[in-house]
Amino acid sequence: MYLEAKETARLYKVLTEKLGNDITEAMFKYIDNKTERSVEATIKTLATKDDIAKVNLDLSNRMSDVLKWMFIFWVGQVGATLGIVFLFLKK
Repeated sequence: MYLEAKETARLYKVLTEKLGNDITEAMFKYIDNKTERSVEATIKTLATKDDIAKVNLDLSNRMSDVLKWMFIFWVGQVGATLGIVFLFLKK
């Protein structure tokens, strides 16, 4: 971290000598604002623990619904199969 601050100070000094104080200040403010907006946008897209917990709850509810409907489907299939088998055995 110290090296980064030292390099930034050196860059600021070089740019001030070449471009002047006003332009260098404006350029650094622009870079800071751009970086801050980029970080804020990244933070908005990251998932929090609450988001993950909500997804897990939704997923578990959906899985229980799927399991319930699978059970109903398979009971119906077994019933239909047994009906057909008994129909053929009766003949």
